[in-house]
Amino acid sequence: MEKVRVAAVQFEHKAADKKANLAKVRAFTERAAADRVAIVAFPECCITGYWFMRNLQADEFRTLAEPVPDGPSSQSVMALSKKHGVTIGAGLLEKDADGRVYNCYLVAMPDGDWRRHRKIHAFENPAVTAGSEYTVFDTPHGCRVGVLICYDNNVIENVRITALLGADILIAPHQTGGCASKNPHQMGRVERGLWDNRKADPKAIEAEFKGDKGRAWLMRWLPSRAHDNGMFLVFSNGVGVDDDEVRTGNAMILDPYGRILAETWKADDDMVVADLDPALLVQCTGRRWIRTRRPDLYTPLTVPTGLEEDVRKVRFDQKGL
Repeated sequence: MEKVRVAAVQFEHKAADKKANLAKVRAFTERAAADRVAIVAFPECCITGYWFMRNLQADEFRTLAEPVPDGPSSQSVMALSKKHGVTIGAGLLEKDADGRVYNCYLVAMPDGDWRRHRKIHAFENPAVTAGSEYTVFDTPHGCRVGVLICYDNNVIENVRITALLGADILIAPHQTGGCASKNPHQMGRVERGLWDNRKADPKAIEAEFKGDKGRAWLMRWLPSRAHDNGMFLVFSNGVGVDDDEVRTGNAMILDPYGRILAETWKADDDMVVADLDPALLVQCTGRRWIRTRRPDLYTPLTVPTGLEEDVRKVRFDQKGL
């Protein structure tokens, strides 16, 4: 891996307003290019909008989706990438040739190459199809990148496999924080009034963003994904109103020891930037642990326990993760 400058963006999207959301992607890309950023990561489904999708009828859900990379949104992002010489990751709904719809993350590279990741643990609508492949690839910037979308990162096997496939950097786009939950120790809603009053009382909303509904929850697990697997991690997230929830932002970039290189808890659209030093990868804890694995002992990981559930059932039937 070569030294590379990366950025993580948080922004408040508008439901189903691709034009407005792409305008924000464009503005942040221009800002990133001016700061000599090589890779900029935007949130999950930032182009289409996110949580409102759970209430769409199947035909409405499919209408919102586009082909990737031939659809207009993908083409717009790819043109931006080429124009500014920046690799751009952004989320949208993808519709394939058979009409299946995926929660998709497009990575457009300035040489015209592209990759997509289809969310493996998708639950946003009963009509969504789960992806079944890992996404790890080389970039023009001298680094190897993996992508996992939101819940994909919660399942630790996904992150380990991404590391085993050689990723130096994990791009982790999310729409999280402030989620309704049955578990009293996991997140919980942020009051809409705190967001609406954020200009007059920024400390009140920032306290929520830093607390158990936002950053404090992330700190229970997110640094370990980077540390245990020896990868840099670029966490992008929605912020602000997302249907009936308020996302908590907290965009951040972590090193392969799980240390935070850059972060924000601003209650607004924002971007954080960091330079990634490949020297940190050489003897980092996660990579040393990976070298001492005993794969001959891990057969139980591939055997169903009978306790497995479709994440859509967990999300919709149990009213919260």
